[in-house]
Amino acid sequence: MEEIQVIHSWSAPRSLSTSLMYSFAQRDDTEVLDEPLYANFLQVTGAERPYREEVLSTMDSDGNKVVKDVIFGPGEKRYRFCKHMAKQRVPGLADDLMKNGKHFILIRSPLDILPSFEKVVPPSFLELGLAGLVSIYSELCELGKAPPIIDAADLQKDPEAVLRGLCEDLDIPFQESMLKWEAGPKPVDGVWAPWWYKNVHKSTCFTPAREYPLQSLPFYNMLRRKTRRISSITGPPLPTPSLPVPANEKILVWVAGEIVPRDSAKVSVFDSVIQGGDAVWEGLRVYNGKVFKLDKHLDRLFDSAKALAFTNVPTRTEIKGAIYKTLNSNGMFENTHIRLTLTRGKKVTSGMSPAFNLYGCTLIVLAEWKPPIYDNTGGITLVTATTRRNSPNNLDSKIHHNNLLNNILAKVEGNLAKADDAIMLDKDGYVSETNATNIFLVKKGRVATPHADYCLPGITRATVMELVVKENLVLEERRLSLSEFHTADEVWTTGTMGELTPVVMIDGRVIGDGEVGPVTRQVQTAYKNLTEELGEPIPMYCKT
Repeated sequence: MEEIQVIHSWSAPRSLSTSLMYSFAQRDDTEVLDEPLYANFLQVTGAERPYREEVLSTMDSDGNKVVKDVIFGPGEKRYRFCKHMAKQRVPGLADDLMKNGKHFILIRSPLDILPSFEKVVPPSFLELGLAGLVSIYSELCELGKAPPIIDAADLQKDPEAVLRGLCEDLDIPFQESMLKWEAGPKPVDGVWAPWWYKNVHKSTCFTPAREYPLQSLPFYNMLRRKTRRISSITGPPLPTPSLPVPANEKILVWVAGEIVPRDSAKVSVFDSVIQGGDAVWEGLRVYNGKVFKLDKHLDRLFDSAKALAFTNVPTRTEIKGAIYKTLNSNGMFENTHIRLTLTRGKKVTSGMSPAFNLYGCTLIVLAEWKPPIYDNTGGITLVTATTRRNSPNNLDSKIHHNNLLNNILAKVEGNLAKADDAIMLDKDGYVSETNATNIFLVKKGRVATPHADYCLPGITRATVMELVVKENLVLEERRLSLSEFHTADEVWTTGTMGELTPVVMIDGRVIGDGEVGPVTRQVQTAYKNLTEELGEPIPMYCKT
């Protein structure tokens, strides 16, 4: 006799799991079991049901015996379909249950479940079972058996496409018979069928769902993102993008007073940063357990917030506490970049007026493992964008705000030209900065950088200007034309995210001899030494 292959279906109650069981029961190669662990669940948890005694008297309540003799016992057909409720995965069950067989998860929006749930059992967090499904999903992933996930809504919209996809994922053949069944009770029904299965007994196939105008809950949404995308429902599946630094998949983020996982790091659609880019931000870098120039960055953050008339701004101590907690939670004490964002906050209704902002500011601390983003050894190339830098007549660049569209448009030009970044000019045609960094040139040993009239007076810029003087080099801050950069001996850019980056070509012109110049290397070394010496230590961090 061929060894039977067990298929485990995990779901929450009222999720079309019975219909799916009926669907698999129509196959000529499959036998089905209706919640074989139900008696064990009732025995272990003491849960009350109108049919409790009947279940305990007709089913074996020894969970491990059920796993061994019933779920994985001998059978007459090739496949055995086991319908499980997530809450029935109780402590004490043998590891074989999860390690063996093929598993998949069926989900349904809790707000589609609730209307029929309370008729037999009052709904609760445990009874709804979505948290249990997340736990089961995580456990199977840890075993290297990431389960397919299907959504009841998709199953009702296009049963054949979803069932074909599920069969493909389970590596079993699809059978047309799965799409229809006879109405009425079935021999495979559990003894609880009279309480729960009245509606499904009227059905003969999967039918379209009723529409509810409400959103579902976070646990449902988390699993929903993992479902197989069926082309007839959502279009061709998009590939999951890889992260530049894979370790950042597991990061924790501070959002509005909470530390949350990356996938849950969200702000309200009523937040000002969504409504109008109404926020200010800072970039910070961590070196050797210390946050470099932290107070300078916070000074600018508070100045920017004041210039934009923010109210109910968190204190310096509160912001530092959020930064430290985020770094400690992630174990980030080196090679880390922080994007610190302060929005005007959530609005009571959509609209432009800050009078709608009655909840206080929203603070976001996004720390990532991120080495300098440019090639600081070999150098980068630049092109000049047609998009001009903002004038103080329009929007003062000394406010470090989140309205970055003109920088983004310049970056688009740079991308299209296959350059690393783009130079932005001011309204009179003089060089201001790049789309993301401040810029310096060296000519005959003299260092020059544009006035900060149209560009952000960067903190890294100011630090490098101080270092230039300390290195006994001549520093000039003046208007600089584009041709001066084209003919410079050396050029570099500065920024927290990229540090000090050599530029070897601008608009097709080779800078100097096309190599990183001696002055650039001298200032790079001085900057590196400074980052090793200075910085605010992260409390609770101990170097081992």
